[in-house]
Amino acid sequence: MIWRFNITDPYVDMIMVDGISLLCNDLQVDPQDIVMLVVSWHMKAATMCEFSRQEFISGLQSLGVDSIEKFREKLPSLHAELKDENKFREIYNFAFGWAKDQGQKSLALDTAIGMWQLLFAEKHWPLVDHWCQFLQVRHNKAISRDTWSQLLEFAKTIDPQLSNYDAEGAWPYLIDEFVEYLFENGIVQRKN
Repeated sequence: MIWRFNITDPYVDMIMVDGISLLCNDLQVDPQDIVMLVVSWHMKAATMCEFSRQEFISGLQSLGVDSIEKFREKLPSLHAELKDENKFREIYNFAFGWAKDQGQKSLALDTAIGMWQLLFAEKHWPLVDHWCQFLQVRHNKAISRDTWSQLLEFAKTIDPQLSNYDAEGAWPYLIDEFVEYLFENGIVQRKN
């Protein structure tokens, strides 16, 4: 299957935003559905909202998909991969590089917040909205890869009431600041 590569377009070997919108339309999926992140992960896409011809064709082959119908039928199993802890971690880590602007080391704050809301909606982390609000109020800077990866570990290992949080632990400064923010604002009560 060759997907709408426009040979009059200067990006002849790329599916850009418009092409991805058409693909989503054909797949009957919202472009902002997390399954499109999983699809991008399988295609090893370098950049959000675009696929190179090679990424797309290799991705379809690895998925065993050669028609839009088979692709559509595959979506539920792709979405289910998010329930696998190891795959979720891989997809989460992939999302950082995929979503950041080319040439940048950090992820723009608005983009990071959008990605966290999308990813943690799957994991039902109850502090995600507080984290995003904290970042907008106190941090307002791009997000480093270290903070990105450590937040997943924090969300997985520290209970929402912070009863097992160790202030002497090796969390990045930003996460320690977040914990203080939760206490200061009465979102979580300090244990004596």
